[in-house]
Amino acid sequence: MRLLAISDTHIPARARDLPAQVWSEVDAADLVIHAGDWTDLATLDALAARSRWLVGVYGNNDGPELRSRLPEVGRAEVDGLRLAVVHETGPAKGREDRCARGFPDADVLVFGHSHIPWDTVAANGLRLLNPGSPTDRRRQPYRTYLTAEIRDGRLTDVTLHRLARTAGGVRRAGKGP
Repeated sequence: MRLLAISDTHIPARARDLPAQVWSEVDAADLVIHAGDWTDLATLDALAARSRWLVGVYGNNDGPELRSRLPEVGRAEVDGLRLAVVHETGPAKGREDRCARGFPDADVLVFGHSHIPWDTVAANGLRLLNPGSPTDRRRQPYRTYLTAEIRDGRLTDVTLHRLARTAGGVRRAGKGP
């Protein structure tokens, strides 16, 4: 099963749409995870319509309409692999221990908020993944997203993808071409 993880799309404030490369990944994915900060219903509706399976949560920048349709914590089980999704996990310092305590029933936790890619494993074996943002690199050199495979109850082939600085489909809102 092919997994796509994105977060912090901030459409339309940070971009008018997802990059074409990300839409291609949506089409190829069996499961799409969005770890919050959508900021518009149109992106949720478009991802829901185009995804085979979508697990999304709301983020701190998502208003009442998104919060009424999305949970704070999302969960899915795929071939025995227990996934949890949340937007915020708090400061980087102590994150693994804090998340291991907060999500003892998960094997993988996908989170967002910082726009900073993250891939670590807590002492209890919980894998923590942050895909960064495909539309807003913030203090990072690239905009990013993650793909992975789920095989025999295990997460494999986790890959952080970097998007070109001027990838098609991503323009700052209010700016010309």
